[in-house]
Amino acid sequence: MIIIRVKGGLGNQLYQYAMYLVFKEMGREVRLDITDYLPDAREPEKREYELLLFHLEPPVLASKHERSQFVDDSIKITARIRRKLFGSSSVILKETKDYMPEIFMKDNIYLDGFWNCDKYYQDVLEKLQETILFPEEIAPSKTKEILEKISTQNAVSIHIRRGDYVEKDSFYGNICTDEYYDSAMKFIQEKTENPYFYIFSDEPEYVKKKYSMGNCMIVDWNKNQNSLFDMLIMSKCKHNICANSTFSMWGARLNQNQGKQCIRPLKHDNSQKFSLEYMHDTWKNWILIDEFGTLV
Repeated sequence: MIIIRVKGGLGNQLYQYAMYLVFKEMGREVRLDITDYLPDAREPEKREYELLLFHLEPPVLASKHERSQFVDDSIKITARIRRKLFGSSSVILKETKDYMPEIFMKDNIYLDGFWNCDKYYQDVLEKLQETILFPEEIAPSKTKEILEKISTQNAVSIHIRRGDYVEKDSFYGNICTDEYYDSAMKFIQEKTENPYFYIFSDEPEYVKKKYSMGNCMIVDWNKNQNSLFDMLIMSKCKHNICANSTFSMWGARLNQNQGKQCIRPLKHDNSQKFSLEYMHDTWKNWILIDEFGTLV
């Protein structure tokens, strides 16, 4: 059995669900563990469990008994001694690098990670797009109006994360710079006739001032649980300019436009060490731009 721990926000939960589908497509017995989102969790998540907001094939959830084969939640000293004496054939496998294909060769494991690398999902992209469906019928009226407009435009989504993402010394900082966005927009303008940009940001007032051109709209009304409708709009655009954010990368991944141009920053965080060859292999069909605005 494979059990996948679900953790993090919406974008990360979608990656963990996608990994669930990859194993299921392989014919493996797989479960999702959502314990961290339950009221009595020992390590409670700060985010909500949001997969239920989508129309998707319900995952099989790990039972307490199945989880206990891997994770010892017991505080009883006798249980801990028993596990030490007799051991366990089950293994907790933590994510230690960006791409770990060896996980597919193992069985009876508990996967603890985010699994954000695009290469895991390149062969099941169409399946993901068919399976992960937005509840468009309950979208806010303003969102529905935008979706109608998008169908007649060369619409482009731009995701701009602010906060600690603009602090040069932070984990995610100085990656999606002004140079990155300027270069990405220039790339799209050279490839697309009359592009119209839909901009999403956690600081809407900042982007309203910075992007005041006539071919831009700031999308700022989908709040809290309605935030998935921002991802819906992203997925309906012709092209996507992503932040170093799993949220906008899923908006791009679920975009079914055959001629789409999906742009992402070269690195996701400042701890990454990689070669350009590696990035182009693990993020095929994506346009990579570094923090200096260079297409690489």
